[in-house]
Amino acid sequence: MKLLTKKKTVLALAISALSLGSLETNAQDKFFKAVGTPHLPKVETAWNRYHTYEGIVDVMQKIAKAYPELTKIESIGKSYEGRDIMTLTITDFSTGKDTDKPGMWIDGNIHSNEVQGGEFALYTAWYLTEMHADTKFIQELLRDKAFYITPTINPDARNDFFLEPNTANTPRSGMIKLDNDGDGLAGEDEMDDLDGDGHITMMIRKSPTGRFIKNPLDPRRLMPVGPDQVGEYEMLGQEGTDLDGDGRVNDDDVGYYDPNRDWGWNWQPDYIQRGAMRYPFTLPENRSVMEFVVKHPNIAGAQSYHNSGGMILRGPGAEEDADTYNRDDIRIYDAIAKTGEEMMPGYRYLTVYKDMYSVFGGELDWFYGNRGIFTYSNELMTPYLYFHQNSGGRGQDDMYKVDQLLTFGDAFVEWHTYDHPQYGEVEIGGFKKTFGRAHPGFLLEQDAHRNAAFTIYHAYHTPKLSIIDVKEEDLGGGLKAITATIFNERLMPTHSSQDVKHKIERPDYVSISGANVVAGFIVEDEDFKRYEEQVHSPEKMALSNIPGMEGVKVRWIVSGGNNYSITVDSAKGGKASWKK
Repeated sequence: MKLLTKKKTVLALAISALSLGSLETNAQDKFFKAVGTPHLPKVETAWNRYHTYEGIVDVMQKIAKAYPELTKIESIGKSYEGRDIMTLTITDFSTGKDTDKPGMWIDGNIHSNEVQGGEFALYTAWYLTEMHADTKFIQELLRDKAFYITPTINPDARNDFFLEPNTANTPRSGMIKLDNDGDGLAGEDEMDDLDGDGHITMMIRKSPTGRFIKNPLDPRRLMPVGPDQVGEYEMLGQEGTDLDGDGRVNDDDVGYYDPNRDWGWNWQPDYIQRGAMRYPFTLPENRSVMEFVVKHPNIAGAQSYHNSGGMILRGPGAEEDADTYNRDDIRIYDAIAKTGEEMMPGYRYLTVYKDMYSVFGGELDWFYGNRGIFTYSNELMTPYLYFHQNSGGRGQDDMYKVDQLLTFGDAFVEWHTYDHPQYGEVEIGGFKKTFGRAHPGFLLEQDAHRNAAFTIYHAYHTPKLSIIDVKEEDLGGGLKAITATIFNERLMPTHSSQDVKHKIERPDYVSISGANVVAGFIVEDEDFKRYEEQVHSPEKMALSNIPGMEGVKVRWIVSGGNNYSITVDSAKGGKASWKK
């Protein structure tokens, strides 16, 4: 009996193996690889929909399981409600530790209603791992660089946006309940979803003094009547009821604070910068990110995702901070972002304080101001993507047109009557929370790829160091001079100007071993023999910076050493070595 059972088991395994092989063969028969896209990915997922927090974590875990040689998953902290802030480290671990390579930080969803950031960051992680096996560029990138990807740094309110009633603009904050309306109570007039569809839309009511009518050609639209005309409807505002009796609807929901006013650079209190909390890094989510970044001095570039408007933003957030960004660093910002405009049609490269509004205590400025990290914030989704033309300021007209021609009515809640406890009979309807600021599904993958490509381009241009043009000169008396050029093959320097100015990060070290070092110099001008001597520990030269696309020369006077080696060790520039 046991023998028969064993034979059946072996047979079942054989059939299973044949079935898997057959499935793979069938898949090869059914699909043909598109250029630039993962083919038969190990982690199957769709990029035309949104993930809840649990969905994001599930995909992250699958990526980590499918690619253990490229990924590490960890929680870098806890949210206010106790959710893990999950982060993927992605690099080719066979070529060295992630902390020995220039790092690229990517996050999204600091504002809870700005949900695309989570998808775009997650797409980047998926793309890097799935494309690694077949794409030489990605192989070289992950050999040289490390990515730290945190799709959502506001996991509590991400879920609230999806799973609870909201508008396209709520909640912007996290889930801490505060007194929004100043009545001494917190969270007593939350969003009230009268029809139970999960969307907070608009309320209108018939009125003999109304100023609006429904468009006879498209009854979804309300039209204002002329100044000398009487309409049929009045606007009542947001769908909901006045739960606290103050005459206002939905005016004390969770939050009101702004997680992007909580960072420890040029921070201002709430009476100056609305939305600030008690002190910088009051919020546990932001504090967790800050602590991770400080522990990873190799992070040289950063990307934060927001919505909406189709923008590539750099700091400063406030005009008072304009002198922080000097000409050399702005040249690097401009070069990367101008290429980004080509990669993402419809997106514009802007400066926050000049082109938008003042922001104090923003993440963008903390990363650059406190850590010297070249950082962009992309405002995702632009109406340009709908019809590949600028909207011309038509706004709502475009939204109706998109819903008519591209989403076929799925973006709009049709007007329907409701017996309101305070207003009597009203009509409820309007655009859903996931339309307008958020991409419709059919636009998600393309824009995710373009934004991911931009961050990959940014990461590519973090420093890459090499040791070239090593020369020897016989000085007589058993001494010789060794001169080496340390070349940075990318746009970004090993230390931004802000870093150099405030000595945020340690110097770059260039060391020689295998020879007796008598003296060491930084070469200021080789032709005119101008050298700056480093008196102490000349075998380990300290460089304040290695600019992008430039070289820095060092010179040693040594005795002996026919077989010596030279190494470079830079926090943000990684490591390089040369051996005779």
